[in-house]
Amino acid sequence: MAENEAEAKVEETVEETVKDNTGLDNLKVLENIEVKLTVEVGSTELKIRDLLRLNEGSVVELERLAGDPLDILANGVKIAKGEVVMVGERFGIRFTEVTNPENRVQKL
Repeated sequence: MAENEAEAKVEETVEETVKDNTGLDNLKVLENIEVKLTVEVGSTELKIRDLLRLNEGSVVELERLAGDPLDILANGVKIAKGEVVMVGERFGIRFTEVTNPENRVQKL
């Protein structure tokens, strides 16, 4: 009886390993898919009349306060919050808060 139990455990372990490897292979395929990363500073609503009156030097007030973390979106889905940093002469974004990976994948 002990041999049967040992064989069953080995078979179970092999099945789990195969399932795990299949999951890893699927993940590797997904790793090469490109997504568009966007940083949202804020938003506001304008009437078309006000939009048409905008010109160089116009200022539009956003709903977000100065110093608030910015939303980071992947293909339009919020995945994190962050802050703007300088990387040499370019802007960058430092992630300060990241959503749960399971929630991120479900929303993508």
